Amino acid sequence: MFYTTLQVALGGAIGAALRFLAGVGIFKLTAPGFPLGVLSVNIVGSFAMGVFVVFAAKTSNTHLSPFVMTGILGGFTTFSAFSLEAYTLFERGQTGAAGLYVLASVILSIAGLIAGVMIARGLFA
Repeated sequence: MFYTTLQVALGGAIGAALRFLAGVGIFKLTAPGFPLGVLSVNIVGSFAMGVFVVFAAKTSNTHLSPFVMTGILGGFTTFSAFSLEAYTLFERGQTGAAGLYVLASVILSIAGLIAGVMIARGLFA
């Protein structure tokens, strides 16, 4: 368990650094306003998650999943894990559950952020 946790931590540090660098790079290339950095990272991370899932299964490299999927891609973007979970539900034929998961994740995550902002503004006013 310790070794797996270490893999996740190392991968997470790599992914977070890559996210930072990608965000800075995209910000420098585009005008401020629309969050193209976050959007780009989410798309690239989700694409990489899809590629890695198939690669790991076909080449018997699932032992790399904690480092790559949870660590690097989780640090790069948690949206990739969300995308994989939604797709897995859809692929299993649970389209209603997939739709509910997507809607609930987006709506409740934004609601959670709003609640956090409002509570923090009250506490730190």
